[in-house]
Amino acid sequence: MKIFASRNWRQCALPALLTSLSALAVTANAASPAPLTGPAQPVIERFLQNETAGLPGRVVITIDTPMSGPLPPCDTPKPFLPNGVRAWGRLSVGVRCNAEQPWTRYVPAYVAVFANYYAATRTINAGEVLTSTDFAQREGDLAALPRSIVTNPAQLDGRVALNRIASGAPLRLEALRGAIVMKQGQTVKVVTRGDGFMAGTEGKAMTQGVAGAVIQVKTQGGQLVSGTVQGDGSVEVLN
Repeated sequence: MKIFASRNWRQCALPALLTSLSALAVTANAASPAPLTGPAQPVIERFLQNETAGLPGRVVITIDTPMSGPLPPCDTPKPFLPNGVRAWGRLSVGVRCNAEQPWTRYVPAYVAVFANYYAATRTINAGEVLTSTDFAQREGDLAALPRSIVTNPAQLDGRVALNRIASGAPLRLEALRGAIVMKQGQTVKVVTRGDGFMAGTEGKAMTQGVAGAVIQVKTQGGQLVSGTVQGDGSVEVLN
């Protein structure tokens, strides 16, 4: 009886299992977005190409049919972006039709931006200064990565990790700071540039600073001036 019951259970369960898997497959296919077709598709694509003209790298645009179904017929569909929406990543493009019966619909789209970025080649601990061997160039969809991803190696020169960065992780600007090249009270060279001339004097840094930071310096004459900290430790006066 036990063997018979086990076989009977399998004979009943197997068809039910196959039916369930088939239903799941149908549901998954139904949920998958279908590419948009019709006269509005090339209009929307050209619109997004214009909106992304200034983006770096290679742009790939995918336009899907809205959940509500295909767009109604329209001789001159006019695409637009809702306020605050940028042509980047996943978004909805508005389409307006000024026909006898005007309508406005929103079409889902995805704008992928394939370009170079930089990732850690090893585990970098907090407080370590990055060198050229600590990062390498990668290519990926910037729209799927953090907004502050580093795309220019010059942004990494002499930077210090604020937190531990795992090997292979994309490098983000907010996870790095400039190396401190200026200490409070340090005697520094103050440089002033103008049309066809350059003058230099000495002063005392009023605060510490990293390369690129703006600090105040008291000159030998007692004047307070603001300037940008240079990589060599000098301060260039702001004009």
